[in-house]
Amino acid sequence: MAEEEFKDLGFGTEVARGAQQRLLNRDGSFNVVREGLNPLSSLSLYHWLLRISWPQFLGFITASYIIVNALFAGAFLLCGPEALQSNPGSFINQPFYRAFFFSVDSFATIGYGNIIPVGVAANTLVTIEALLNILGIALATGVIFSRFSRPSARIIYSRNAVVAPYRGGTALEFRIANARSSQLIEVQIQVILTKMERIGSTTVRKFHDLPLERQRVVFFALSWTVVHPIDPASPMWGLTAEDLRKADAEILILLTGTDETLSQVVHSRSSYKADEIVWGAKFANMFVRTKADGIVGMNLTRIHDIETATP
Repeated sequence: MAEEEFKDLGFGTEVARGAQQRLLNRDGSFNVVREGLNPLSSLSLYHWLLRISWPQFLGFITASYIIVNALFAGAFLLCGPEALQSNPGSFINQPFYRAFFFSVDSFATIGYGNIIPVGVAANTLVTIEALLNILGIALATGVIFSRFSRPSARIIYSRNAVVAPYRGGTALEFRIANARSSQLIEVQIQVILTKMERIGSTTVRKFHDLPLERQRVVFFALSWTVVHPIDPASPMWGLTAEDLRKADAEILILLTGTDETLSQVVHSRSSYKADEIVWGAKFANMFVRTKADGIVGMNLTRIHDIETATP
């Protein structure tokens, strides 16, 4: 049992007692929940801004910009009706809009001169806003640079894994490809089968490494069909699709490689549940060759295509 404890990948004994959902989502995120943390101690705005998508990030920046200027507009209004003076026709009957757009001009250091602050309170707010502008631009620039420079892998995993004919027997296979134009080198992959098993009078989740036909490739220029031969030494030997479903089986995939452009290690994770494995099928050919010069390539739209395998 001591050896088995080192094969839980860090999920812990509670997972071994049974999980109702998959351990790894298809996008590589972990399907776990953490409760009881102090929201302030666990909050990390910087890491959150690095993790979210670009539309979410730009939406956050835009919303923050509008909210900050609206707050300063309210502060200018509290300074009194004479705190901001404007030329005739510049939002005379719209004090909030006058204060809001003056805040925008001040925050962006535009300074059209059509609205001017009057008094100590209004000019103090302008001073504070100018300081926040310097800090805000510096912080936003740093986060944007970090987002652009942060190394990450974008691996396309085939929608399904297959159990296909292989050298007189069968093999578990799935297909991957690099979705980025940058090259990955020294790519290594680990595939683990986890399923519920009966141990004595209890049912626990166990983890089994699946030996691969090839666990490492030096160059990852095209696609890679990862193959686990199902032979008598395989943890999948003798199992059927129904056996995997009853055992709540999941195929965990852990990939690491070196981004040649950045010379940094990148990671990718994914998984397949039992109902995402197609038995008696094989992957369709996705390679293409140009007629003019005979260069070999691949059509990534076919990476998910499978066809019935003939015995």
